[in-house]
Amino acid sequence: MEVKLHDIGEGMTQADINQFFVQPGDTVKADDPLVEVQTDKMTAEIPSPASGVIKELKVEIGSTISVGTTVLIIESKDKKTVPGSVGEEKEMKLEPFTVQRNFVKHQQEPSKRTLASPYTRKIARENDIDLEYITGTGKGNRITDEDVYSAIKNNQQSADIKKQESEQEVKTIPYSGMRKQIGKKMTESLLTIPHCTHFEEVDVTELLKVKEQLKEKGKNISATVFFIKALSICLKEFPLFNAFLDEKNEMIHLHEKIHIGLATDTSEGLIVPVIHHVQNQSFSMLQKKMKELVDKANAHALTLEDVTGGTFTISNVGPLGGSTGATPILNKPEIGLMAFHKTKKRPMVNELDEIVVRSMMNISMSYDHRVVDGASAVAFTNRFTELIERPTLLFVELM
Repeated sequence: MEVKLHDIGEGMTQADINQFFVQPGDTVKADDPLVEVQTDKMTAEIPSPASGVIKELKVEIGSTISVGTTVLIIESKDKKTVPGSVGEEKEMKLEPFTVQRNFVKHQQEPSKRTLASPYTRKIARENDIDLEYITGTGKGNRITDEDVYSAIKNNQQSADIKKQESEQEVKTIPYSGMRKQIGKKMTESLLTIPHCTHFEEVDVTELLKVKEQLKEKGKNISATVFFIKALSICLKEFPLFNAFLDEKNEMIHLHEKIHIGLATDTSEGLIVPVIHHVQNQSFSMLQKKMKELVDKANAHALTLEDVTGGTFTISNVGPLGGSTGATPILNKPEIGLMAFHKTKKRPMVNELDEIVVRSMMNISMSYDHRVVDGASAVAFTNRFTELIERPTLLFVELM
């Protein structure tokens, strides 16, 4: 029985092999974890489709394989044909994001299967401990936090290696796991999509006043929520920006719903959680959902549903400071991505030729030039600018 890599979600084409939980000769039961794989969005475990004995591992740890590739072979004890044994999709067990590193072996004999919680694995990774060489004291030989701390204390070999690394002039870190997957996706997007970026400056003075007025009434709504609402109107009026290009069938598909991705910087790399059905949510609902997704991203607790289905992405780099412009890389297969830069007070000339101080923000919008042209991009950003500069108009449009 061949166990193959399946599409975990939203057009996944490949994944990295992080680790095997089994070796040839091991006996497994249906739904036992067999192998852990890493995509650009998350880590997942492939479960066993049936009971049996592991006959052969067909791929190596650290290798990148395509969907449909045979990962391992099981000699099934079940007499009947088991669904999933010839490649039908089984449910994946999703785990928080992890980054693979080189581990230092502990001086014990390796166990056949490594059972440990995500947090325990995190402690081990951060201290260069290889869980394969730890015998778990928990139920079912599960490795506990205390087991890892004990290995750290006794692992003189790890301390020696760290000392050697500190004496080197150049240190190296592995290019693997999530970081590697992000790199592949960015490269693919940049090399296969003709990017074009349109720049615009937006006067957010009135918007900030409205934001402060709402705050005084107990409604703490971030500027990003206003941007998302304005974009929902723009994407409805300019549907080509809420679409994707099907090159194989030479079709442009227009999404009826609007799902906004939030480019979020985390300790393990860039991730894009998605707010679904933006057009149906109030300002307060969007604020609550955005905070929930960002918190989950920083805690590495996003689910597959949280990171799939996006139709347009935004990147608010303003809070990071110092940014006046950028050329964002599109989140393939989306058509557009808008970045918001740092708000600064600048002297501006008003309609009466008076010099006044206004709060100005630059925006950068990248788009797929195969689907939309420059004139459409200008019209799109002009409409966005109008809604942000006149927030009362934004409220009227949403009535």
